[in-house]
Amino acid sequence: MKYRYKPDSFFVALIAHFLFYGFILLTSQPCFSAETGQVNVIALDDATINPVTAAYITKAIDRAAEDRSECLIIKLDTPGGLVTSTREIVKKMMSSTIPVVVYVAPSGARAGSAGVFITYASHVAAMAPSTNIGAAHPVEVGGGGDRTRNVWDAVRDLLDLYSKKLSKEFGGKQIPQGETKESEASPPAGEASNQDILSGKILNDTLAFIKAIAVERNRNVEWAVKAVRESASITETEAKQTGVIEIIAKEEQDLLTQLDGRVVKVAGQEKILKTLNVVVKEIPMSLSERILNVLAHPNIAYIFMMLGFYGLLFEVTHPGTGIPGILGTIFIVIAFFSMQMLPTNYAGLALIILAIVLFIADVKVPGFGFFTLAGLVSLVLGSLLLFQSQDEVMRLSMSIVMSFAIATAMITTALVRLVFLSHRRKIKSGKEAMIGEMGEAFSDFKPNGEGKVFIVGEIWDAVSKDELRKGDKVKILKVKGLMLEVEKVK
Repeated sequence: MKYRYKPDSFFVALIAHFLFYGFILLTSQPCFSAETGQVNVIALDDATINPVTAAYITKAIDRAAEDRSECLIIKLDTPGGLVTSTREIVKKMMSSTIPVVVYVAPSGARAGSAGVFITYASHVAAMAPSTNIGAAHPVEVGGGGDRTRNVWDAVRDLLDLYSKKLSKEFGGKQIPQGETKESEASPPAGEASNQDILSGKILNDTLAFIKAIAVERNRNVEWAVKAVRESASITETEAKQTGVIEIIAKEEQDLLTQLDGRVVKVAGQEKILKTLNVVVKEIPMSLSERILNVLAHPNIAYIFMMLGFYGLLFEVTHPGTGIPGILGTIFIVIAFFSMQMLPTNYAGLALIILAIVLFIADVKVPGFGFFTLAGLVSLVLGSLLLFQSQDEVMRLSMSIVMSFAIATAMITTALVRLVFLSHRRKIKSGKEAMIGEMGEAFSDFKPNGEGKVFIVGEIWDAVSKDELRKGDKVKILKVKGLMLEVEKVK
């Protein structure tokens, strides 16, 4: 019996196959996307904590929340930074709606000073091998504390204490009870106690800040206090053993593997991290943020400011094309823009401006170097006071200050010397250039009489008190219009 082909059965089977495979594709695709999440990553590579990096981190947290990322990983390598910026970052991390993971990496990186607070504020803290964390002791403005003091610290203390006295005398503030008047007090003891009170307030405030973070994140409070009070530092192994961090990861993929399945508390609710087979999204700094991050450093701001003042100094002393003045103005604008992001003391800035005025005055008004000396003192003292931060990373480098002070002294001395030589140089044009020139009588002169003289290749009318004979050597004494006054050369 022959098999009879039935078209209806063939089409039914074909449609069934399409439906079957279509069902598999439709059901498998959602499962794949549901399991594949996203992790955002930002990096601070040997960057200081300043307003620019603070804005970078806060925006990254907001963006990770918008992207519904599993977490935000901050690869941290910082020597420290500004307290205000650190507090801004910590506040954002503590109120974040997504987990924030701080990963001190790569090997050789550090979480110094402000980095300790940022690491403690994270939901999960991790470190790479051969890294360290610590040294969070606040370095007060006066340079006190337990560290070794030098002559510059003493100068800073003197200036700070003197400015406090001035503000107390002229600011209308009353002397608190328990303090004696200036004439009755013992200056060294009084000044030392005031400095101790100031440093104690800063230290206590910093201790309370790190304790609150440690308690909230269930991390080692005792070591946090030690890091702030004694500038303690530990390696990644010690950090994990003491409960400062949770993970030691060799690389980013190792970190993601160890994060997977970890339970963290975010915004009062527990969340299980799913970091396997995730899409890692790097969020680098924009070009403008990188430029601003470079400018947000005291040394860079100071260099631009001094270069700007040099340009203006050259323009004032050598007016001409205007290029030095234009460049100087641009540099000063950049410097002032940098200063508005830094803890700038405008009393120090005023002293630096006074120094530049004194340098210009020494060039314009002969002061035998007095103005230059006063300008150097004003420049160094102003530089010492210009940037005041609790973290030495954000303090002005003394080597840069002294380099510019010496360079400024040399430039000003050279300009003063050029001005002095130009004043002594004989005038080469005009009537005054003829005074002192030698010639000979072209005719006979009676005493107090007039005649002709041959000088500088020309015949001039002249008058002389002496009796002259034609051919006698004469010297010009004065020039009155077209008449010369001469005398006989004996």
